[in-house]
Amino acid sequence: MDPRIEEHAEIIVEHSTDVQPGDTVVVSGPPEARDLVAAVYGKLGKVGAKPVQLTQDPRAMREYVLAVDPDELDLPEHLQALIDETDVLIGIRANSNKNETSDVPPEKTMALAKLNKPISEAVMEKRWVGTQFPATGDAQKAEMSTPAYEEFVYGAINKDWDAQRELQQQVVDRLDDADEVRIVSGETTDISMSILGNPTKNDYAEHNLPGGEVFTAPVPDSVEGEVLFDKPLMAQGREVTGVRLVFEAGEVVEYEAEKNEEVLAATLNTDDGAKRLGELGIGMNRDIDRFTYNMLFDEKMGDTIHLALGRAYEETVGEDNERNDSAVHMDMIVDMSEDSSIEVDGEVIQRDGKFWFEEGFQK
Repeated sequence: MDPRIEEHAEIIVEHSTDVQPGDTVVVSGPPEARDLVAAVYGKLGKVGAKPVQLTQDPRAMREYVLAVDPDELDLPEHLQALIDETDVLIGIRANSNKNETSDVPPEKTMALAKLNKPISEAVMEKRWVGTQFPATGDAQKAEMSTPAYEEFVYGAINKDWDAQRELQQQVVDRLDDADEVRIVSGETTDISMSILGNPTKNDYAEHNLPGGEVFTAPVPDSVEGEVLFDKPLMAQGREVTGVRLVFEAGEVVEYEAEKNEEVLAATLNTDDGAKRLGELGIGMNRDIDRFTYNMLFDEKMGDTIHLALGRAYEETVGEDNERNDSAVHMDMIVDMSEDSSIEVDGEVIQRDGKFWFEEGFQK
């Protein structure tokens, strides 16, 4: 087997999820990821864990969502029971067609997301990781050959995560006691928010693999200003571009998108929390050096920030602060490489993609 796949599996089992003897482990992935699933199973066998495999099939899910009436469904208790009895969940992504669900009405997708919200929350209480196998459909969407995409994926994943943690900790320490963060990019983005009392987390591939970001939660009603997300995103099998949001007292009061605005509208209308921000993230994985239409990678890209509509992660919300709750969590990206800055309590900590501790930073 490709040694890069073996290393990927080792990071999943040993670093990201710390699987122990006797752990019950659910491994989910599509047929395209069978090589990585097999390598993970081999590592689990050596540890002495007890795995169960779930196969994800976007074509089957498309047929189901098109046919079903979400209003007639209840919470899938059998799936809830499986999660409850599981110690570790490993989710592997791989696509032969990233647009497989593009003809599913977005309202149905969001209705099912609301239905499955308790399951999503139960997963967050476990040891879990989501990662990517470099399949041909993902390479095609990234406009790369399969070998080039493989090199890109493994370069971002198979790395020294202890060194990455130390690099990112500098930003974590700066944000941990901060109040106001202001993000400016050109003439299209000027948005501010309070993060007072909310912990900042260092993502070094414990849950997301690759890791490579620093993230926290805004105080929900503190967000003010306008933001243009100048990178596209893939949502519900559709490409959404040119998303522009205006916030007042923490809520979206204006929105538009250049392409597939109906997906954005359906997301915002999911529930009250979907109109507010649940995450501020700063990308710091410089081995992710290009946009690939894969949020697992794109949000970690150096010289970017991302904001997420919807659910805030519990670990990023202080005990005395409100947690924004929603069935959705939609990440969107702003390029910060040019004519951009991040200010923390009035002090610039990043300008044009350079942090204050990096060579070339201009305050």
